[in-house]
Amino acid sequence: MKTCPSYKRCHATYELAEEALIGAHIAYDYDKGSHPVGVYQCDQCGQYHLTSHGEVNARLQKMLNEGEIQKQREADWWEGKIRRR
Repeated sequence: MKTCPSYKRCHATYELAEEALIGAHIAYDYDKGSHPVGVYQCDQCGQYHLTSHGEVNARLQKMLNEGEIQKQREADWWEGKIRRR
């Protein structure tokens, strides 16, 4: 994995960073405020990072609006509950 002078987690492509952004919203129940909302290409390393500034990523916004993030969060919770049996 390539490292960045900013010490932020690097993603090789925009698509991988977008998946990480969506995955973060599924894994963590963010309160309103500071949380990742988008993806940008870093000037220092050329890789992609998540950002809590700027406009909300279009795919993330669509999934939030349609309830897909919440549905996936619930599915992951049930999967974990079944595995722990």
